[in-house]
Amino acid sequence: MTATSATPSTAPHPETPDSGAVGRRHVGLAILALAMGGFTIGTTEFLTMGVLPEIARGVDVSVPAAGRVISAYALGVVVGVPILAFFGAKLPRRAMLVGLMTAYAAANVASALAPGYLVLGAARFVGGLPHGAYFGVASLVAAGLVAPERRGRAVASVMLGLSVANVVGVPAATWLGQNAGWRASYLLAGVLALVTVGLVLAFVPHLPTDTAASGGREEARAFFGNLQVWLTMGVGAVGFGGLFAVYSYIAKTVTEVGGLGESTVPIFVLAMGLGMVVGTWLAGELAGWSVFRSLLASSAAGAVVMGIYWFAAPHGWWLWPVAFLVTAVGSVLVVNLQLRLMDVAGDAVTLGAAMNHAALNIANALGAWLGGIVIAAGYGYRSPALVGAALSVVGLAILLVSARVHVRGRVTA
Repeated sequence: MTATSATPSTAPHPETPDSGAVGRRHVGLAILALAMGGFTIGTTEFLTMGVLPEIARGVDVSVPAAGRVISAYALGVVVGVPILAFFGAKLPRRAMLVGLMTAYAAANVASALAPGYLVLGAARFVGGLPHGAYFGVASLVAAGLVAPERRGRAVASVMLGLSVANVVGVPAATWLGQNAGWRASYLLAGVLALVTVGLVLAFVPHLPTDTAASGGREEARAFFGNLQVWLTMGVGAVGFGGLFAVYSYIAKTVTEVGGLGESTVPIFVLAMGLGMVVGTWLAGELAGWSVFRSLLASSAAGAVVMGIYWFAAPHGWWLWPVAFLVTAVGSVLVVNLQLRLMDVAGDAVTLGAAMNHAALNIANALGAWLGGIVIAAGYGYRSPALVGAALSVVGLAILLVSARVHVRGRVTA
């Protein structure tokens, strides 16, 4: 099988600035601004896991029930991506980024002010709507600012913002939530979103509407009629679910299974954040080797690491390096899925870049939901790791089907 190229196959768009128009320094600042959006979204998405017990107490529900607000956010991403990508494909991309992040700020403030469980769930759903579209558009902008051979690294740089969030933003937001209340964590997320708006306006160049990109019916029909598109999204939707199955309940796993104090939870959240940073960097390097083989390796490694997580959970601090590995392996999968889907998207590049995040947030919802089911069934807080191992195996199986389809020549990868 011919491996998929690490570099998105989308040709440079008319909106791509000339090399003389945007200097290297300005490109760096623009990508930094885009990565700040990733930092904001990463902090917001994952802070819920760190303060889940506080949220449960605050809205008077059980921890598994509180875990459904994670699923509500994820479902918002799934719903928002095709709608926003379809209708926003013809919009100027900087304006779309500003609009998406402004809406994100408003949703986080609404979450902080939610009077009860149902309103919080609704606010988290609305907060998820801009998530995937932002990453999709930001990835395309970043890829368009650099030379073709550097596009994989540019996309990884945007995703690195999400990873750094789990080193800095999520532990800080978790600490804030434990000490000042979970509502303060969401207010922090709202402030970060407004900072991102300012940075995008200041540093991302104005890009005219891309007349080549399309959210039109023909392109969308071709996109959703492509078997490799569905197989790639299936890997993300199922295979990545294991990470969320364990991450959603990390606080209770550390305290009730590992026997450590609540004050150690941010340290374990930090481990998972460091894993994301290292994994995202590694993904950019591995993409230069082979996107598809990187997907195969990370899926297989995910199943193994989840099994190790299950064994390590009762042993306190021994879980720390395993938590690091869970997200490191998962991040390799995420970045290469993004590149793969951009490759097979055809002319629907905005839709293709964004739909990866819809798939990943199906994984978010699926992992948190299945993890809650096995916990509620009485199997304990480490049982989601076994669920995660099974999901990784299914993701690997889907990749093997994709390889077989490619070899047979049914769909051009």
